Amino acid sequence: MELPKTEVKQIAAQILSGMVANPHVYPMVSDELGKGAREQDLIIASIEMAESLITKVEQKNKQKEN
Repeated sequence: MELPKTEVKQIAAQILSGMVANPHVYPMVSDELGKGAREQDLIIASIEMAESLITKVEQKNKQKEN
């Protein structure tokens, strides 16, 4: 199933902003100014979380329709 790219981007951005704002998840900006390994890990995690969330919502909606 192909997920809508705009939805994934929007949700991933919101998840990422929440993670970056949380000092327990992201305590300080790296010296690479957003291009470091920690930042890349957070970006990948936020995209995966967004895709998972969209898939779960779509599955839940299909269950309700049946």
